[in-house]
Amino acid sequence: MTLATDAAIAILLGGLLGAGLICILATAPRWRAASLTARIAPYIRDAVEDAALPSGILPDAGVLPVDAGSLWRRLHTRVLRVGDSDALALRLSQAGLDDEPAVFRARQLGWALGGFAIGSALVIILAITGRMTPPAAVLPILLGVGAVMAVDLVLSTRVRTRLARLSDELPTTLEFLALCLSAGEGFLDALRRVAAIGSGELTQELRQVVLAVGTGSPLADALGEMASRLRQPGLSRAVDQIGSALEHGAPLATVLHAQAADAREEAKRTLIEQAGRREILMMLPLVFLILPLSVLFAVFPGMFILQLGLG
Repeated sequence: MTLATDAAIAILLGGLLGAGLICILATAPRWRAASLTARIAPYIRDAVEDAALPSGILPDAGVLPVDAGSLWRRLHTRVLRVGDSDALALRLSQAGLDDEPAVFRARQLGWALGGFAIGSALVIILAITGRMTPPAAVLPILLGVGAVMAVDLVLSTRVRTRLARLSDELPTTLEFLALCLSAGEGFLDALRRVAAIGSGELTQELRQVVLAVGTGSPLADALGEMASRLRQPGLSRAVDQIGSALEHGAPLATVLHAQAADAREEAKRTLIEQAGRREILMMLPLVFLILPLSVLFAVFPGMFILQLGLG
């Protein structure tokens, strides 16, 4: 083994020993003065039930209050403070996930620790086999950060795909609602019919609206909550127009037909923009692959003949 390999093994073993000692010290009890809440809690037990008090407020008999929080819990709490929780909650709602931001951050933390562990194992294997190089020392950090970014990328991809599906389903759903209204049904009955026979992403959201109305929520508030939860521009405009029509007594069928036409025009504009971007992307292989090869095939035979002195 070389000196670099011996140093890498020593650093890894020392790091593992330090991590173990830190974990042991983190789980050790911390003696400190009791908080004000813990001091006055025993004196209000006659007015407040023990079950109604926060957990850990009443100390056990004969035992001083200690901090029983583990290293994982404290690390989890600090990770939850990273980023904007409201923006993450919006992205989770747009992706159709029922998870809380805390659950998503915990998943990211778990993947980061898993990536770090895999990177550490790879570094140890490289050090033992004598193939250790200085750039390989940052492999655990790269894998940990890459795992966090991969989880976030999967969420972003799911949000983008689901919003695209909602945009595609919006004109058809609005036309179907307008058809039901033209047939003489009420707007709530039309929503129930679409939610019952549909199978798309927008239909699932309409099922939640029907469920909210069935549990006592006003129809306009349920639709507004759906629009604020998804933040899809076309759907938000349609919900605003529907709310105004319900408030002022305007014909809903006409409003829905107009919103469906606007949604189709917006889909056409989006398709034209995507086609323009795809056209530019199609030029990249032509410019950077096909054209250089054509120039190479045209120039190389002449240069080869000149080198041979046959020209």
